Order: sequence, then C-alpha cells, then structure tokens
Amino acid sequence: MGPPADRPGTRRVRVIDSHTEGEPTRVVVEGGPALGDGSMAARRDRFRTQHDDFRRAVVTEPRGNDTLVGALLLPPADPAHTTGLIFFNNVGYLGMCGHGTIGAVTTLDYLGRLPARRASLETPVGLVDAEMRDDGRVSFRNVPSYRTRKDVAVDVPDYGSVRGDIAWGGNWFFLTDRAPFDLTRRHARELTEFSEAVLAALARAGVTGDDAAPIEHVEISGPAERSENQARNFVLCPGGAYDRSPCGTGTSAKLAALVADGQVALGEVWRQEGILGTVFEAVAEPAPRGIVPRITGAAYLTADSELLLDVRDPLRDGVPA
Repeated sequence: MGPPADRPGTRRVRVIDSHTEGEPTRVVVEGGPALGDGSMAARRDRFRTQHDDFRRAVVTEPRGNDTLVGALLLPPADPAHTTGLIFFNNVGYLGMCGHGTIGAVTTLDYLGRLPARRASLETPVGLVDAEMRDDGRVSFRNVPSYRTRKDVAVDVPDYGSVRGDIAWGGNWFFLTDRAPFDLTRRHARELTEFSEAVLAALARAGVTGDDAAPIEHVEISGPAERSENQARNFVLCPGGAYDRSPCGTGTSAKLAALVADGQVALGEVWRQEGILGTVFEAVAEPAPRGIVPRITGAAYLTADSELLLDVRDPLRDGVPA
C-alpha cells in the first residue's frame, strides 16, 4: 500500500513558506483552484464564492494558524506582467498585503522567475511594482494610499473616546496614537482586546472607508525603541491576529497621513518598527490623490513543501470557524 499521497482522492498542493520581518506568508505555487480569466478582483470573487474551502485548507488549522497569510500565484491578466496575486487569511480575503508581497517576490526569486530581479504584480486593488535588491531586501511601490478622514472620535466601552484617522493603504485602517499599553509583545493580549473594541465601536458608529467599505485593521502608533527609527506600531488584522511585521499596508496608510499633515516630506525615508522590533523603510512619492508609498523589508524562506489534502480527512478543509 502506497503513502496517502498516492491514494485516489488525495490532492497535492506545493507551497513555499517564508516570514517577512516576523510575519508568515504561504505562497501557493502549484495545485490551487482554477479561477478562469479576468482581473484579480474578479478571480478573487470566484475564489471566495466557489473555492473558499481551499482557503481554509491552506491557512487554517490543522495545516495553518491565525497569523498565516496565503498568497495564490496566478497567470496575469496582462502577459506583460509577472504574475497575479490573491492574498487570503484565516477569515477571508485581503485587497493587498505588504509583507505578503515581499514574501511572494522573495519566493519568485527563489523559483527563478525574476530574471531581471523585478516584478509587476497584479493584485485585486491594482498593479504593484517590486524589485529584489542586492542586499536581499525587497522594495515595492504600493497602490496609491491616502487619508479620507482626520481625527474621528468613537466611544469605546471601557476605554472612553478614542480618536484617529481613516486611511487606505491597500486595506482600510483606523490609525490612532492612543496606546493604552506599551507597544510590546508582553501587552499583545491587552492591545488586541483594545483594538477589537475599537473595531466594534467603529462598526456601531457606521464609520467606514470609501463606498461604505468596512474598516478591518486598527493601527496603534507610538515612539520607536531605537533612535534610528521614527515610530513603532501594533496592527490588528482581520481574524483577530496581530501583525508580527510593521505591516506594509498599515505603513502605507500611516505614511499617507503623516505626509498630509506635513510631518514627513516626499522622498524622505521613514522607518517604522513593528511589535517585534523589526523594521520597514518607507518613502512617499507623489500621486494625484495621496501618495504612492515605496516599502522596503526582508523575507526569509522557511519551507518548500507539499500540503496533502486527503478526501478521507474530516478536517481536510480546515477546522470549522
């Protein structure tokens, strides 16, 4: 009798795992669902409505965990571009993912798919250009990022009035400098509870992004621990896990707000620590609305493996929510 992978009804999925400044990414290289043609937004919608079992199988328990972000490589709609990317996590789908982009580009380089060490990536929210640098880091130009509302106040039970900005960096963020605890891992549980309470308050108050889009991320900013950096953050992601990296889309949203307030100049390097003390560098370029952020960070490969989806396994599609 052969191994389970040789038995009828077992599906093989090749994945390459990495972490970007502490936050994990799992890139699906082979064995993903057939999503047809069209834009990444259209294919993401097909993914959500027709193949959500695959998302759960790849990133939730027992094969994954709440912090893991998946990235599905797809043929681009425009053959002039390098690849398409759809990002997903333990509860759903992301418009864009900064740490995941860095992880995906590092994976493409490992696979030999970046002969010029540059990539043009189609995402559900727009085109993202990236390059592998000689120092091993990745720089990418994110989608245009901007602030839509400044100094919004919401009443948060047990915490009182919390003020912050609403900004877009590829996902919608509530940006606040209200840090009820030090931005360190020892306070991760308390920071998570505070951020979840803020998200619930925003939803009750009807505070949204453009076109009534829900705000799914909270970014808390505070002073950096090291003098060469300008800030430190804690970011709560959809699904209740906090970002171990400084969060690429969160850094983009925060930079857009800082530029709008005149606190950071176009072309100035701004360095932000995450909750682990790892760093993203960010530079703002001009855009018709807001800025175009260029984010730089490093990813490190951790596994090149196959997932086995056995039809007999009652938890093949992940642990039910």
